[in-house]
Amino acid sequence: MKLKKYALLLFILTSTFSYAQEKILYKQIDSIKLYMEVHKPKNMNTSTKYPAIVFFFGGGWNGGSVYHFKPQADYFVKRGMVCFLVDYRVEKRQKTTPFESLKDAKSAIRFVRKNAQKFNIDPTKIVGAGGSAGGHLAAATALIDAYNEKQDNLEISCKPNALVLFNPVIDNGPGGYGYQRIKNEYKNFSPLHNIKKGAPPTILFLGTNDALIPVETVKYYKLVMDKVKSRCDLHLFKDQKHGFFNYRFFKYYKETLSKSDSFLQSIGFLNKNPIIEIE
Repeated sequence: MKLKKYALLLFILTSTFSYAQEKILYKQIDSIKLYMEVHKPKNMNTSTKYPAIVFFFGGGWNGGSVYHFKPQADYFVKRGMVCFLVDYRVEKRQKTTPFESLKDAKSAIRFVRKNAQKFNIDPTKIVGAGGSAGGHLAAATALIDAYNEKQDNLEISCKPNALVLFNPVIDNGPGGYGYQRIKNEYKNFSPLHNIKKGAPPTILFLGTNDALIPVETVKYYKLVMDKVKSRCDLHLFKDQKHGFFNYRFFKYYKETLSKSDSFLQSIGFLNKNPIIEIE
């Protein structure tokens, strides 16, 4: 009995003095339940509207973990953002296609925006972020009009207001990643083929030795973004491979995180302070 009381007290103390976290059901399709983890800054001021960042894990639409971007989320929470780690349907777990993954990503952004007041966030300052196939999903929520869940309220925009993309799968056309699964649907699914005026400001990271995404692809992506007069900051990392930005490669994790922070400052989503050490 005493042990149970101690455990309860420890939970209360942890909930009070650490960064607030909660797991929320954002979507259900038949028996499939999809959750997102919400990470909030300490001592949030309920009269303040905070910027938000929604992370989509990588894994080729086949697998992956919701905790892929937890280190980045831990940092941005300290910087005053509300962070969301989103689960979505993948082939290995739900036997689904990349199209269902995109539908879920769109549903997630709509859920965050719909509940902006509950989360104390500014619905005009929602950042979509992700790596590899998760980077595709973040970009696609902003650029792709097709693949919406029937139960979604389409009057609520699924388009993020900015994008932070880590070696994203942005070309699904012939010769691009995923084409064998997408086929001719690439015209409606591939971010590179659907860039249009009003595309949100974007920062994009890629290693020059990425075996999945050619440097020429991201350079062309930036070129098209420039043509539609949308900002695209492209950062290439010499000799780095796919996934170089992850926490285990701390040097590049730190550098990409720092550049992301500066980018978000430059578009008015973050202030310079508080200055947080990346660790």
